[in-house]
Amino acid sequence: MVQEQRFGLESQIKRNPHGDFKKVEASRPPFESDAKWHYNQTVKPDWKAGEGATNDEWTKHRKIQIDPYGENRSPVDNYKMLISGVVPRPIGFVSTVSKDGVRNLAPFSYTTVVNHDPPIFCIGFSGGRGNPKDSCQNVLDTGELTINIISEWFVEAANYTCTDCPPEVNEWDLSGLTPVESQMVKPPHVAESAFSVEAKLLHHHEWTSKTSDKKTGVLCIVEGVNFHVREDVINDDLNILDPAKLQPVSRLGGITYGRTTQGYEMPRPDFKSESQKSELQAILNNKQ
Repeated sequence: MVQEQRFGLESQIKRNPHGDFKKVEASRPPFESDAKWHYNQTVKPDWKAGEGATNDEWTKHRKIQIDPYGENRSPVDNYKMLISGVVPRPIGFVSTVSKDGVRNLAPFSYTTVVNHDPPIFCIGFSGGRGNPKDSCQNVLDTGELTINIISEWFVEAANYTCTDCPPEVNEWDLSGLTPVESQMVKPPHVAESAFSVEAKLLHHHEWTSKTSDKKTGVLCIVEGVNFHVREDVINDDLNILDPAKLQPVSRLGGITYGRTTQGYEMPRPDFKSESQKSELQAILNNKQ
């Protein structure tokens, strides 16, 4: 039974908005392979305390209120809004092995790190425990997985693992990606990924719809127990990865992915030194 049949949400989303996607893609400029990571200045380098936004465009538009449980509001509407509004999102490329030894590989953009000591990650899977995705079922059954960061040089292969193939079909074979034996968990990690995490399940929680009794998702909280980092991507102190070499790919709304090719740095303000500035003194005096 394929995933689209098993997961009602998937069949309702209608992810591809273009019809003939390849025709639309052919009309676009080619991938800018010469676009390299670089630093810019911030939007307004001379910004001062109390100045607020750097333009007034926000004043020209009102905010509308949306009740997520409104009478005419579908869960699919909330899904589309959230994945296009909470962006960019890191992608957890999750490798698992079923209790019967079948390997599975799939990307999940409800993934992030939430603590460092111990290293804790959370992954959100659509579908309840009675109707889970294969990766989720494997994690619940075995308690083991690997999380692999997706980079530009294998994004097509990673995306292909999203296909709604039967559970017995190996996504590793379909994608052409390379499994590497892990040290502390049974699932392999992805050789092509520059940063991989071996992880073990700590807790899980099943979510129930507020408008029905349907089980709609499972949150898995996992601990990173071993790291694998490509040697040229991390610094000599083994604590910072270079975005120029990592070339991380993020998830946006719909079927859209994002590149990371530029950034800017902003030191965290030190209140003791900032409080000596006249503009901050004025703000503080007005509040007294």
